[in-house]
Amino acid sequence: MIVSTDPATGTELARYAPQSAEEVDGILDAVAGAQAAWRRRDITDRVPLLREMARVLREGKDHYAALITAEMGKPVTEARAEIEKCATTCDYYAEHAPAQLADRPVASNAAESAVVHDPLGVVLAVMPWNYPFWQFFRFAAPALAAGNGTLLKHANNVPQCALAVEEVVRKAGAPEGLCRTLLIEVDQVAGLIADPRVAAVTLTGSTEVGAIVAAQAAAVLKKQVLELGGSDPFIVLADADIATAAATAVKARYTNAGQSCVNAKRFIVQEAVADDFVAAFTAAAARLKVGDPTEPDTAIGPMARANLRDTLHDQVRRTVDAGAVLVLGGEVPDGPGCYYPPTVLDHVRPGMAAFDEETFGPVAAVTRIADADEAVALANRTEYGLGAALWTTDLDRARRLTRVIDAGAVFVNGMVASDPRLPFGGIKKSGYGRELGAEGIREFTNTKTVWIGPAA
Repeated sequence: MIVSTDPATGTELARYAPQSAEEVDGILDAVAGAQAAWRRRDITDRVPLLREMARVLREGKDHYAALITAEMGKPVTEARAEIEKCATTCDYYAEHAPAQLADRPVASNAAESAVVHDPLGVVLAVMPWNYPFWQFFRFAAPALAAGNGTLLKHANNVPQCALAVEEVVRKAGAPEGLCRTLLIEVDQVAGLIADPRVAAVTLTGSTEVGAIVAAQAAAVLKKQVLELGGSDPFIVLADADIATAAATAVKARYTNAGQSCVNAKRFIVQEAVADDFVAAFTAAAARLKVGDPTEPDTAIGPMARANLRDTLHDQVRRTVDAGAVLVLGGEVPDGPGCYYPPTVLDHVRPGMAAFDEETFGPVAAVTRIADADEAVALANRTEYGLGAALWTTDLDRARRLTRVIDAGAVFVNGMVASDPRLPFGGIKKSGYGRELGAEGIREFTNTKTVWIGPAA
């Protein structure tokens, strides 16, 4: 069974029987048929759907945010912001997709030649629980605008959100079958990837799962976009505005209870300012309200599942045993729910769990360094490469350092975040391909050369 459970209380919310092979086959037929007609529409006839999706999301914001909070524990204020970000992205592509996918004339030896972008077909989206609406809509808005159909296999702890996503697109007036959700077990995904009605795959999730999906898609030569794990560095140099850096660092680490690939995780701080940074950061983290995620002033809700909390706590214990200093938190609280307190570890070094591994929860690891060169070396000393933040008032130096930090995005004096106007994705074991921006909308298109000779 596919079971929805409230991680704040342990209460079962809903359960669903996985769809049968016959039901899945029917859904695949429906999406493929709808996409075959959808792709023939001009893009100016497709983008009004996105505007309607934005409207439906905003009208149902409180309802959809409550589903997010109930199923994975996100504080309701953050959940509402997630829905608004989905709507904003739909609006963005409604406005910009026609220009981003416009035919591009290219001079050649032909009478006429151009580069055009055709849709690939049905795209299977394998999505995680941590941003159950955003992860889908950041892919689906550009994919639908480009003429593709979407098939969602969501994480099985957020089935109500998965069904609600389909409902949003249907309420917006999408052709019947164009966007469908599958409630299936994980072992059914390989068959979907191999199915000839599926043209490509996008996955957001762990590096381990990404490798499995990549291998399955590669075996049948299908395009993939993978946004995987991260261990993002947050570099603070001695000339940084420490008060602003520390305040931003708290948000960068503890948003969504630290359960994001792009959360800052490793805080690499120049020794000259490390004491001040740790004091300010720890004081701010200690003020975060942990509790009922339905309360608007709650900053940190429960983690999504008990096993995730157990893994995180084990990483904290191993890091402290290896010589790090526990400054704040680090204890599993009594009572119901999958709660874990804001935790700060200082004097963390390479070789310790909190430095080497992705910590997917509210735990910050502070590493002290001598200078900018060591900061970059340690920032790059990871198998991941999703985002990075750099704090310094020397912007000329910052521009130089951004070119040697291994990451899909480097934010200077700001918090790493996805933005529909800019491409988002990683390198190394954080995956490949891009979402968002002009690059993201072109990922699931056939970049086709059209060459036309003179008429006979």
